[in-house]
Amino acid sequence: MLERRLFTADHELFRDTVRRFIAAEITPHHDHWEEQGYVDRELWLKAGQAGLLCLTMPEQYGGAGADRLYSTIMIEEAARAGVSGPGFSLHSEIVAPYLMRYGTEEQKQRYLPRMAAGETIAAIAMTEPGAGSDLQAIRTTARRDGDHYVINGSKTYITNGYNCDLVVLVAKTNPELGAKGTSLILVETGTEGFRKGKRLKKLGLKAQDTSELFFDDVRVPASNLLGREAC
Repeated sequence: MLERRLFTADHELFRDTVRRFIAAEITPHHDHWEEQGYVDRELWLKAGQAGLLCLTMPEQYGGAGADRLYSTIMIEEAARAGVSGPGFSLHSEIVAPYLMRYGTEEQKQRYLPRMAAGETIAAIAMTEPGAGSDLQAIRTTARRDGDHYVINGSKTYITNGYNCDLVVLVAKTNPELGAKGTSLILVETGTEGFRKGKRLKKLGLKAQDTSELFFDDVRVPASNLLGREAC
């Protein structure tokens, strides 16, 4: 009986590329990153130049249009080398698919190519100090005010939070509906009222950038809504 191989020769060539990248660009610096509590932004640019970000994203948005096994190889090789700092998987395998599935064409064109290039670092802001990841209990709100949303609240344990340029924010747009009143809103770093708190010290994953985020009367255009507003 013939053995069925999950990975093709092309997959294994990519694995060699990833392994060399980690050995050259990550492993020598990882101890330093563990001390400072985050990975240098330069690494993201190098990963983008090497084609290691947003692998499954279509080429028209800057991705490789590759199958999911390429992403699996990225995770396997990081685990093999014991490098936990880079938040590539959250950026490429969680945030980018949210934008691909729910984003408008304008949102995709604006953010995805820069994410694939490592020029924009993305995070998803769900967890809150008093609610964890329980969406029904989150308190961050996004109130519609004309052509804008006004956001108030805070988030914690946000991976890529310190380095992020773009946040997919989970907020209540219709609080009386509980978890069903939750929507996703795009917020860019530098927006007035949006600030990053301290980097959190952890027992493990010390090089992985994890921080608090605060939103105080943050006004963003209604067009920053990702998908439909909960109702």
